[in-house]
Amino acid sequence: MLLHSIKKELLYYLLTLLILALIMHIDLLSDPFSRLTKMHERENYSHPFLYSFIIYSVLFLLRKTIDFIIGKFEKLS
Repeated sequence: MLLHSIKKELLYYLLTLLILALIMHIDLLSDPFSRLTKMHERENYSHPFLYSFIIYSVLFLLRKTIDFIIGKFEKLS
């Protein structure tokens, strides 16, 4: 059960990372090697993971808040 939850959350994080990367750097689709070379030259390896973690955290809090509210309404009815 716990391992399943971790895998699901990891999938959400990786999807967030992929979607943000494609939104911010559309050239990844046409020339990924060029983008990776620029990233290597500038040595900015951590910013995609940091931005993705921030967005993932916000989405996680929203999901859990909605789950909590729905759970409260289900208990009332």
